[in-house]
Amino acid sequence: MLATLTQILSKANRQKYAVGAFNTNNMEIVQAIVRAAEKLRSPVIVQTTEGAIEYAGLDALKCLVRSAAEQSRVPVVLHLDHGKDLDVIRRCINEGYTSVMIDGSHYPFDKNVQITKKVVRWAHAKGVSVEGELGTIGGAEDLVSSREILYTEPGTAVDFVDKTGVDALAIAIGTSHGAYKFAGKAKLDMKRLQDIKKKLRMPLVLHGASGVPESVVAKAERYGAKLGKPEGVPDSQIRAAVKNGINKINTDTDLRLAFDAAVREVIATKPGVFDPRKILGPARDFMQQIVEHRIRVFGSAGKA
Repeated sequence: MLATLTQILSKANRQKYAVGAFNTNNMEIVQAIVRAAEKLRSPVIVQTTEGAIEYAGLDALKCLVRSAAEQSRVPVVLHLDHGKDLDVIRRCINEGYTSVMIDGSHYPFDKNVQITKKVVRWAHAKGVSVEGELGTIGGAEDLVSSREILYTEPGTAVDFVDKTGVDALAIAIGTSHGAYKFAGKAKLDMKRLQDIKKKLRMPLVLHGASGVPESVVAKAERYGAKLGKPEGVPDSQIRAAVKNGINKINTDTDLRLAFDAAVREVIATKPGVFDPRKILGPARDFMQQIVEHRIRVFGSAGKA
């Protein structure tokens, strides 16, 4: 069933768990995400970036996700991740997305407020939820990149929410986009998170939070990938972030790595296979396993 971000995060906020937001680019990824949510009876957010829309087309992605949601027994949100192009955002609002993110974090505060407030006005008129962002998390993924982390200040966050009316707020507490998040080990600023949550008491979002599992990286490298030294956020820190007030957690890199590892394995071990279903099917199944693990870590299993 289709749901808005506000509908599923309001419950998550009250009951202190997080809902996974998983990025998609094609049919197999959508199937992996929704099947995992169905299996574990979890609400789920399926999100597309502007890069995914450029690659696959808004209509195609929208139809894939909405069709899967309408046949599902669990709440599914169709969300635009890191929207920066106002024309794309407005089209998503008008053509069936149930939630959009306006990412004005790269602008000065007043400009961020101005454009976020505009998107909130458009979206709320159509019953669509809005996620805003304050602070930058660094790293690079899809069309989103930043060289530095600018941590979210609690007092400024309150001012931003008051002025914009966003339904959820993405904050910067030390995560980073992509597979190469940290020079060493991850260390999230839990005290900052606690302070922000205490002041806002609303759904908070964690971007750049993929775990980059060592087993998945090892599998990809076993069949030819050259990945260097990727580093993710450990499950223990994700659980702590949820405990301290995070209610939506984005995951993209983990699915990309799982897809890559599974496809490489089929090509390397079954050179006679040329049926796309036999190449992409195992990738879909492996991604489903990753989504299931994340759902369990986030605490949303059984919450649908």
